[in-house]
Amino acid sequence: MATSRFTGYLESRKNIAGSLCGLLGLGLTFAGVAGPYWPVVVAGLYGAGALIAPPERPPLPDFPDPSAQLDEIRADFERLTAYLADVELPPAAAGRLAELTELLTALLDPGWVTEVLAQDPEGVHAVSRAVRQDIPEAVDTFVRTRWWTRLTPGQDPPERHLERQLRLLHEEAEELAASLRETEARRQESLTRYLEDRNG
Repeated sequence: MATSRFTGYLESRKNIAGSLCGLLGLGLTFAGVAGPYWPVVVAGLYGAGALIAPPERPPLPDFPDPSAQLDEIRADFERLTAYLADVELPPAAAGRLAELTELLTALLDPGWVTEVLAQDPEGVHAVSRAVRQDIPEAVDTFVRTRWWTRLTPGQDPPERHLERQLRLLHEEAEELAASLRETEARRQESLTRYLEDRNG
């Protein structure tokens, strides 16, 4: 640990700046300017250089890039799909869930769509939240509530809540897809304007 700190200091900006100033002090000594006090001059210039040197910047954290995040979300989506295949849902809710998963599949399908999605951090977050939190929580809550409803009939049917939840999630996914489509449309319009301006 001490050796690594010492090595780190040797390579630091403070040591490099101090050493350059110390060499300047040696130059002054050989030029006869420092006189008999040359050790003090060299040490003083080294210290001054070390003090004025900019501080070391710690390295930035190595966060995964959006493409890597989408790869992880895609793997989680595959696990979610396997889980959903084992859950028995009412026909209406199953239909809404199928529409939602089809849209998410299209958004996560490797290719140019995910390249556009990767440039939208909020979109990546929205897809991640839907896959990792919203859909599994909605389905699991339905399964647990349905069991209790059998014990206490007459309550608001849990499938009605599930259908509404899935409809809202589908609307969110549709809004995201529309936003990505608009991004591509604006890019196309910008290219058209650029070519028109370039050609006078």
